[in-house]
Amino acid sequence: MSWSRHRIPSGDAFRSVTRLGVRSARSHVVAHLALLPGAPEGPRVGFVVSKKVGNSVVRHRVTRRLREIVRPRLDLLPPGSTCVLRTLPGVAEVAFADLEGEVDGALRAAARKLATRTADASGSDASGTVGDRS
Repeated sequence: MSWSRHRIPSGDAFRSVTRLGVRSARSHVVAHLALLPGAPEGPRVGFVVSKKVGNSVVRHRVTRRLREIVRPRLDLLPPGSTCVLRTLPGVAEVAFADLEGEVDGALRAAARKLATRTADASGSDASGTVGDRS
């Protein structure tokens, strides 16, 4: 499967997801998930690995590990969603299986939060009670 079609195309999309989306944190990973307008059908994923994690070699290794963890979990993400996985210092020392569990938990929790937020938004808009001043 080609990873390029699941990449986030711009820095603006990264900023939009982290500011407007839901957030779910674990000890070494924070998942931000949002439904952006005009997004393609399939989910998009991006990674933020800061210099606090390590040098370039370490950061790229962490990114490759995250990419391999997320690849089979793309079907867990809602269609049209955009996800940003942000790492925290110390992630490079975490075993692959532990990191896999953290990413899995963070993605599941973020997907639940996003589903709740979209259900609340569509439910309140459909009832006509929000903003109704009659």
